Amino acid sequence: MASPTDIRRGKVLVHGGVPHMVIDAQHRTQGRQAGFVQVTMRNLRTGTAANLKIRTTESVEFCFLERKKLEFSYRDGDDFYFLDTDSLEYFPIPGRLVEDIRAYLVEGSGYDVLLIDGKPIGVELPAAVEMTVREAPDGVRGDSASNVQKPATLESGLVVQVPLFVKSGDRIRVGTEKANYLGRA
Repeated sequence: MASPTDIRRGKVLVHGGVPHMVIDAQHRTQGRQAGFVQVTMRNLRTGTAANLKIRTTESVEFCFLERKKLEFSYRDGDDFYFLDTDSLEYFPIPGRLVEDIRAYLVEGSGYDVLLIDGKPIGVELPAAVEMTVREAPDGVRGDSASNVQKPATLESGLVVQVPLFVKSGDRIRVGTEKANYLGRA
């Protein structure tokens, strides 16, 4: 058992006997009253999100997570398949568990897959991923004011704002937190 003040984004806590991934946690106090932690979490069995208010006087239980570097291989229906390059074993992850990050999954790229008791329960994104620009309109001649940007569609379907010099076929780095252009790969 642990204190609710130990709750951080990315940790897994057990609520109602079910593991939940913490999406956001904010520590709050209200005048003379005891503090509390406002937690937004995702149920790892159903994929649904919920909000929970936990008083700092209560205790919480964390679940042990294993992180394993796996390569995203392919998508089949609603499942996403990740390959362990050492054992050549595939790990299927239901689409509902990667719904909010599927735009950053690139075939052949490595990701940290979160496992509980050897079963995959989610994917942790790196700070940036490399993607190929699938479609980018040409820059307009004379449109050269500082920091002018245009929309570009990437190989996963994600649309980001990029500088005018980026063309179709270019490899770029995209920040996963804000979906922003970071530079050429």
